[in-house]
Amino acid sequence: MKVFRGLPNAESRRPCALTIGNFDGVHRGHRALLARVREAAARLGIESAVMTFEPHPREYFAQQAGDAARAPHRIANLRDKLQALEACGVDRVIVEHFNASFAAQSPQRFIEDVLVGGLHVKWLIVGDDFRFGARRAGDFRMLTEAGRRYGFDVVALPAVMHGEARISSSAVREALQAGDFVRAEELLGHPYAISGHVQHGRKLGRTIGFPTLNLRVAHKRPAASGIFVVQVHGLADAPLPAVASLGVRPTVEDNGRVLLEVHVFDFAGDCYGRLVRVEFLHKLRDEARYDTLEALTQAIDNDARAAREFFARRIAA
Repeated sequence: MKVFRGLPNAESRRPCALTIGNFDGVHRGHRALLARVREAAARLGIESAVMTFEPHPREYFAQQAGDAARAPHRIANLRDKLQALEACGVDRVIVEHFNASFAAQSPQRFIEDVLVGGLHVKWLIVGDDFRFGARRAGDFRMLTEAGRRYGFDVVALPAVMHGEARISSSAVREALQAGDFVRAEELLGHPYAISGHVQHGRKLGRTIGFPTLNLRVAHKRPAASGIFVVQVHGLADAPLPAVASLGVRPTVEDNGRVLLEVHVFDFAGDCYGRLVRVEFLHKLRDEARYDTLEALTQAIDNDARAAREFFARRIAA
């Protein structure tokens, strides 16, 4: 899969079957959509393509408004999104930087400069409520008319259901915020996980008897936060049991930086720089602030004991 930061250059522009969206989480609804894109691309003898955005448009507008609470809770980082899209068989992904210039372009300019001139789209699938261009003035009807004029087909995306509920990124976020990882897995089609390279931290965990793997989280509002039972892929042939904290570490820092800290049980290997995947199994509690380091250490000890009991019950079952 080829990944482009912005529109491809002239040498890389080829006709494509395209879909557009944030694809946060790449859930089962997204996968059904991507299957249709691949089918259309194969039928037409062209490449399948996805246009997505970074940052999330709602995050950008929240920043502009000075109201961070309006930004969506993010399910996945960009690395995990791209890996999921590649696993779905997409030929190319265009990661468009969503900024003031992109947000201000008119619907007609988006059609002419992005869809037609930039991507050579021949087949496009979007939701029938899709809006684009400055002030969200462009709609599905405008795309359909443009398709007739410029020679590309426009198809409406049907909803993908799980029982009587529509599968959506919002539904996945609700499940993760509730700590319902069974429900999240049903919607995603796979267990919820976050990947990243292990980085050096303050090494506070080591001094209190709980060394951790530290993974930076780029977005400030992860969909899941708190203390979790997890297992870590990428350090051994089998996933390793662990306990993790995902949040802002209010007891030891006050800068709002989000960090995923993972204490792997009975593991002492050097893993700095390693790419690991942390799979979430169960939520133990919300993140909390403690008055003393001793109180924090006791809470971590309790969490580690609870996580070990979780794995013991899992093995016994």
